[in-house]
Parts: sequence; C-alpha cells; structure tokens
Amino acid sequence: MEPLQVDVVYFYPRDNAQAHNTQKYEVVNEENPTVTIVRRGQPFSGVVRFNRDFDENEDTIQLVFIIGDKPNLDTQGSMYIRRDAVPDKHRWSAKMLDVQGNTVSFQLSTPVTAPVGSWVLRVVTRLKSSPQRAVYDFDQDLYILFNPWNPDDQTYMEDTQLLQEYVMNDVGKVWVGPLKTTRGKPWAYGQFDQHVLPACMLMLDRANMPYNHRSDPVKMARVISQIVNENDDGGVLVGRWDGEYEDGTAPSEWTGSVDILEQFLETQEPVAYGQCWVFAGVVTTVCRALGLPSRVVSNLVSAHDANSTLTVDKYYSETMEELGFDPNNENTNADSIWNYHVWNDIWMARPDLPAGYGGWQAIDATPQETSQGIFRCGPAPLEAIKQGNIGVNYDVEFMLASVNADLMRWRINPDDETGYSMVDSNQYHIGRMVLTKKPYVFDPNGDGDRENITDQYKFQEGTPSERLALMNGVRFSERAKRYYQMLSNAENDIKFKLRDVDTVQIGKDFRVVVDIENSCNEGRNIKASLSTTSVFYNGVRAEVVKKVEGKMFVGPNKKEQISIVVKADDYLPKLVEYCNMKISAMAIVDETKQSWADDDDFQIIKPNINIKFNEDLILGQPAVAVLSFTNPLERTLTGCEFRVTSSGIAGRTLKLPVPEAGPLELIKAELPIQPNKEGKINFVATFKSVELKDINGAASVEVFEG
Repeated sequence: MEPLQVDVVYFYPRDNAQAHNTQKYEVVNEENPTVTIVRRGQPFSGVVRFNRDFDENEDTIQLVFIIGDKPNLDTQGSMYIRRDAVPDKHRWSAKMLDVQGNTVSFQLSTPVTAPVGSWVLRVVTRLKSSPQRAVYDFDQDLYILFNPWNPDDQTYMEDTQLLQEYVMNDVGKVWVGPLKTTRGKPWAYGQFDQHVLPACMLMLDRANMPYNHRSDPVKMARVISQIVNENDDGGVLVGRWDGEYEDGTAPSEWTGSVDILEQFLETQEPVAYGQCWVFAGVVTTVCRALGLPSRVVSNLVSAHDANSTLTVDKYYSETMEELGFDPNNENTNADSIWNYHVWNDIWMARPDLPAGYGGWQAIDATPQETSQGIFRCGPAPLEAIKQGNIGVNYDVEFMLASVNADLMRWRINPDDETGYSMVDSNQYHIGRMVLTKKPYVFDPNGDGDRENITDQYKFQEGTPSERLALMNGVRFSERAKRYYQMLSNAENDIKFKLRDVDTVQIGKDFRVVVDIENSCNEGRNIKASLSTTSVFYNGVRAEVVKKVEGKMFVGPNKKEQISIVVKADDYLPKLVEYCNMKISAMAIVDETKQSWADDDDFQIIKPNINIKFNEDLILGQPAVAVLSFTNPLERTLTGCEFRVTSSGIAGRTLKLPVPEAGPLELIKAELPIQPNKEGKINFVATFKSVELKDINGAASVEVFEG
C-alpha cells in the first residue's frame, strides 16, 4: 500500500470568515474564494480529500504550517490530525471530526501568540508500517490575523462592541484645520480591499521585520510607524509639505488609502505624496486589516519639540523681530508649532511594561524625529503621556511635548548672563484639543461624529495634576530643567490683547486688531508691528500678505488699538494649500523694555461638495450621483476635476473632469454609478482646480436589494 496522495485541501473560506469576523474581506466573497482569512487563537474548519479511502489504523496525516523562509519554533506549527487532539491556546492542534471514505474533516487550532501574516501549508502523509511518505504543498493563501475578540490575545478589547468601529469600520474622519475652523475630512480606509493584505506583507518584508516578531503587537505597531513613511527603508509614502506636487498626487487629493497601497504594491516604489493625515489614514488601514484596533487622532496646535526641552521656544531679536531658528541649537531644527497634527492610537496590552500602561498607545508615522536611529514614533501609552512618565517605552517624551509643552518666547538681551530674557510663557497654547471619530456615527456633512479625547492625553490645562505631569517629565530631562529654571515673572504694566479673527469665508475681507491698555500713571511709548502671513499647516511660513509697523503713545490709564484690514485681493494670490493664515503681533515698551508677542492661526473657509442621488439605489442597477458646490471666488476656475471613492461601486475610485466654472457659478457633475453591494455604502469626494483646491464632501446612502 502507498501513502495517501492529497487531491484537495479546503478551508471553507466563507464559513470560517463568519466565525472569525473576517467576512468583509473582498477575497473571501468571490464566487470561488481561494484565500482563507482567520484570527489566531480561534479554531477553524478544514477538509482534505485523498486518492483512496483513509484507513485510521494504517494512515497518518501531518499538517505543517510555516511563515517565512527560515522556520523555527515560533514560525512553524506541526501537528497530526488526531481524534483525541485537545485545543490549547498556546499550541497548534488538529482534531479529526469525521471520516467519509477518502475525505477527512478536521478542526484546526492555532496558538493565540502565532505570528500574523501569510502562512503556507504542507501536508505530509505516511503509513504507520513504513518510512515512505508523500508531500503535498497547498498553493492557496492562508492569512492568520490578530484576534482582538479573544480574551487571551494581547490586542483584546474588553468592550468588543467597539471593535465594530476600530477594526471593522472601513470609512472614517480625520480632523484637519486650525483650532477655530477644524473640520472632519472623510477618509475611505478600505482595509478589506483585495490589495491591502498583500501590501501589508510587502511592507513588513521591506522593513525586514523578523517573522517571530510579527506575533507581538508592540513590535508590529513600531514597525508600521516606520514603514508607512519612506525615509529609511523604501516605505509606502513620500512626505512633502511645500506645495510642489506636480510629479505625484497632492496630499489633499487622496480620498482614501487603497489607491496608495495598490500603487505601492504594483510599483514596489514609495508613493508621492503624503502629509500627516495621509500617513495616519494608511496606518489605520494597515492596522485594521491586520486586526489591530486603531483610530486616527488629531491634535490641534501641536508642538514639534526638536531638542527635548518639553518646551516650544520662539526667539526674537532685541527689537522683537522673530528669528526663524534656534540660536542655542544650531545643529537641530527649530521647534515648531503645527496648526494640527494627526497620528494614530492602537489598542493593546503592554506586558513589556509595568502594570497600568495597557490600552490605547500612540504611534506616529509622519517622519519628524528619529527614535533609536529610525524615523518612527511609539507605541507610547496614553497613560504614560498623561502622567508625564517619560522613562516608559516608546517616545513618551516626544508625545508629551506634542500635547502639553509650554510655549516660551525669548528676546535677545545682552545684559542678561544667558544672553536672553523671557518675553512670556504660555501654559495653555499647545494641545488645545485632541479629537477622534466617535464610534458608530458617521456624519458626512457635519461634525456630529466628533469625539474630544483631550482628557485621555492630559489633565485639564492649568490644574495641579496637569502641571505635575509636565513637571514629572521635566524632572527626568536635564535640558528641560534648565529651561524651566529660567522662567521670569517680571511685572508688566501694559496689557496687550490680540483679538481672535472670526470666521472668514474665502473671497471676503477681514480685520486684525490688537487692544492695548496702560494701567500705570505714566504715559508709555510703544513700538509695534502687526503682520498677516500665509502658512503651511505644519507652521512653515509661506508669504507675508500684509504688514504694518509703527510707534504710538498710550497715555496714563488709557486704552488704544492698532489694526489692519486685509482685503481678499491681498491674500488670494498668496494663499497656499489648505488656506491657513497666521497673524503675528509684537510690541516693545521704550520706557520699561517690556516686550510682548502673540500669534493666532485661522483658516479661510471653503465650501463643501454636496453629493445627492436622483433615485433610490438598487443593487446592480445603474444610477446617477450628482456632485455640486458654488464657486466662492469672483474669478473663473480652470482645470477642474472631481475625484470620488466608494467601496460600493465598481472601479472604487473615479476621476471626473468638469468644464471651467465662472465667478460665483454653480459647479455640477453627474457621475454614473452601479452599486455592487447592498446595505449602507459611503462616498468620499475631493475637488481640485488651478485656482481652488482641497474641497471635500461625503455622503452615506442605503443600497436596496433588487
């Protein structure tokens, strides 16, 4: 008798997907699926058919699972299919369920610590009475993913309802824009698209991640934060912030992650271009695809502490002209303040740390500073950031500064032994609000799905707990200690107040005002300057739009103001992407040398795209989506194009050129669509033209059965 020869191995891709919460992956919904996707630590079913009847007394069936090219104890699972096999969360086993002639059905159990990724299977059959064996290599993909539904998995989330948002939801929002005008930008994650898991495997291989490390979500999160940017290892996205994107796709034009990951997979080259929310959108797609609970986080008024002082330091000349560099640290970048910055939180236990640091962990894939020599950041436990425990892995100090640094302004002062005197210190400026999308809600046209999670990152500003947490961080940093020891509390008898600019619609004029109050009994001569500048969202200045300088006298116990009017014609030619503006005001008092500076960021507001459907959407039937908005400018828009993404239509992303639009004219486009899945589907749209970019819109719509 010869050993059994395998005819067919089958893993019931659809049935196993239902039990394993993997039923949304496109590849398991094909007519004849050839890819199996399961979660670790949870049994799944299989069947094997042979060239002859199975003889329990004579035949043995061995299954050998391998991930990677150098199998070892951690990256190989070997087991015999046995009737008496007992599932065990720490090891591989295969329990024989039934024998029908030449067909054996079985239930397979994987360890809850199995590395995550694409596994290969080899079936080895032997006769008990002979050393002869037959080998069969299974040629279909079998993915094993993290299992946050399993209490024994390191990624387990106790409130498993939340996994419908943080693993299963394939559309979301990213909050972008300055504090006063921040808005949710819709983003299609598309983690179940057929290209995503293969792209994830390419990413992990590119990062040379050892296969035995792929079982650990801490190491996995760290590598994901490294490989989504291309700075060290040919990763997914090239970052660019200067407005020059002609040789790629402008960051504002992307509607989701799948086009990016598909291009990366096809070309095996980094994709141009990304900015922070694009990096964060792709990270969420990758994490959710692999089974890591993940959310996108936006920090409004975000510090980039380039020199580990837990402060953001701005320097001014003796006459209060702002210096664009850090005179104390010529070897590093100057500290900067971003209007907003976007990163990710990932949920996991932290067995590598003392108790109490599990839960949400911050990671940041936008390349800013290196961590252990590589551009990556995190995972940093939110609890450690909140408490100021900067000795905890990884990169807590950088994240603490991002949300809670103090803003300090320094003026060159030759009379001071340090060479500088402090202008002021602001404890409230940084980390004004930390936002994410609220679970289970999607508001395509408003902010009803916004969740404020500032209290998860820090105590309320100005409270003793918040100061203690920051000083806790300062205590462990020699450099930070020196800066905080220089705080001066000089008495100032002139009060300056820069008024907030209210909402400005694009094409409208606005006014900038500084109120000055002299509370002493003597008159004061004041030198002041007021300027408006267009800025990129990461704080880099583009062009001065308007500037006034002058001297004024403020009598004893009197109030005065200085102001400028900025007309649309002043700023429109100088706007850069996302229409962010910065007002800067500076003053110095002749008699007392009191100095003051303040700035304010705001955004010129643009319209949203309206998406409407002319009729009910029926599965498989052609329909029309109508996209529209009004040109807000008193000038013609040229080179106009809509871009629309939806997981529920063929082609997924469609580009639609439209004719040029005259001043204040309605821009309208009809998009033929044919829904290919029922239930709720989401549409995400962007619009660009030569004169006006970064217009967004979204819609949710129900598709009915025919």
